[in-house]
Amino acid sequence: MSSANPAMSELPILGIIPAAGVSARLAPLPCSKELLPVGFFDTPNGPRPMPVCLYLLERLRIAGVDRAFLVLRSGKWDIPAYLGSGERFEMSLGYLLMNLPHGAAYTIDQAYPFAQRCLVALGFPDIIFNPPDAYAHLIARQRTTGADVVLGLFPTDQPQSVDMIDLAESGRIRRIDVKPSHSELAYTWALAVWAPTFTEFLHVHLARIDRCRAGQAEGPEREVHVGDVVQAAVETGMHVDSVVFAGGETLDIGTPGNLARAATRYGT
Repeated sequence: MSSANPAMSELPILGIIPAAGVSARLAPLPCSKELLPVGFFDTPNGPRPMPVCLYLLERLRIAGVDRAFLVLRSGKWDIPAYLGSGERFEMSLGYLLMNLPHGAAYTIDQAYPFAQRCLVALGFPDIIFNPPDAYAHLIARQRTTGADVVLGLFPTDQPQSVDMIDLAESGRIRRIDVKPSHSELAYTWALAVWAPTFTEFLHVHLARIDRCRAGQAEGPEREVHVGDVVQAAVETGMHVDSVVFAGGETLDIGTPGNLARAATRYGT
C-alpha cells in the first residue's frame, strides 16, 4: 500500500461528468437522457420533477465537490439550458464539447487541460447509486493510501453490461474484465476518484491509441471504455484501489426496464 501524500489533501477536487451519449436504447426521447425525471425534489414553490443527473450532483456536493465539468456532444443543449451555471444546485458548472466519438474515455479526456492539477471525481449522470456519501469514502481512501485511482464497487448480477472487478483482500484492483459474457466475480464499479497521475496516464494512453489507429487500414473502431484504460493502468503497476459498498446499490436508467424500476423506486 502506498503511503499517503500530504500534497494530495491540498489538491482541489473537480467533478467530471460525461454526458455525450446518444441514448440509443431509450430512443426516441423528448429530451437528453440525463434530464429524464426520476422522482421529485422540494422547492420553496413546491415539489418539482427530479432530473436523474441531479442525484449525481447531490452526491458530489455531499462530499464537498462543488465544481464540475459536463462533457456534451453537439445538440444536447437542453442540459446547460436546464442546469445553467449550477448556482441553483449549489455548484459551479462548466460545459465542454466532445471531440472524438470513440467512447467515454475520450469524452472524459476533453477535460484534461482543466483536470491536470486536480483530484478528479468521476460520475455518470444516468446512474443513481447509494449510499449518498460514497464519494466521501473514495476521497478519504485516496488521501489515506495515495492511490492513483480509487473505484467505488457495488454488487451486480449483470456482468455482460458492466465492468467486473477482481480485487485483492487489501482492496487493490488486480484485474478489470470489461463487459464479459459471463463472470464469477461479484462487483462492478460505478464511480471513481483519481489523482493527477491517472489524468496524465489517460491522456497519454489515448494519444497512443490514436497513433496506432492512424497507422491502421480503415475498419471498425472499437469503443474505448474507461475500464480499458484503468486495466492498462493496473498492467503498468499503477496503484488502483477500491472502496466496496457491499450493501450499496446502483441503477443505470439507460434501458427501458431500469428506467421503469427507477421511476418506481424514486417516484414517491
